[in-house]
Amino acid sequence: MLDPLQSAHRGVRKSGDGLAACSNGRQSNFWNPLETSRSLKKTIYSLQDLREILFGCNRRYLEYLSSLDDFSAGVRALDRLAQPRPVKGRRVNGLNFFSRPEQNLLSALQRPGFNIAGLRRADLRPLIAQCSPATLSRRLARLRQLGVIKRVGRSYRYYLTRAGRAAIAAARRLTELTIIPALA
Repeated sequence: MLDPLQSAHRGVRKSGDGLAACSNGRQSNFWNPLETSRSLKKTIYSLQDLREILFGCNRRYLEYLSSLDDFSAGVRALDRLAQPRPVKGRRVNGLNFFSRPEQNLLSALQRPGFNIAGLRRADLRPLIAQCSPATLSRRLARLRQLGVIKRVGRSYRYYLTRAGRAAIAAARRLTELTIIPALA
């Protein structure tokens, strides 16, 4: 297979230092496929060289596209968790990641032991002392309706969902590592 830079191209050649020398004598840090395709002979025999050049262009463009980050799934998950929505004819408020009672509840949910064995309201009660049992039950029901936690069938045990785990970790990281130091 021919190297696209050293094949039958007139005017463009690759120098030893990785720079492409153009037909006008200048050196550039990148290889310009358009100038190379202009220097190709316009015959059917140069289709193989043109194919290699265009294949390289497509490969570089796909590498560039794959390097871009896509946050659309995260935006949808945040909207689902933070926006109020109707559930069974009633309006359920979204999460407020900056509210102190919600931060306490979310940090309690993130404890490693609860990821293994699940959690119950009785497990959370000692960790959130300022909350009455009825308020804690309502908060757990709201988190369940928002999709932050899921209930294990026929029990009072809950686990964090994937979206809940990611949202809690992101909210705590944002609060502890960015907002609090910026305000201090």
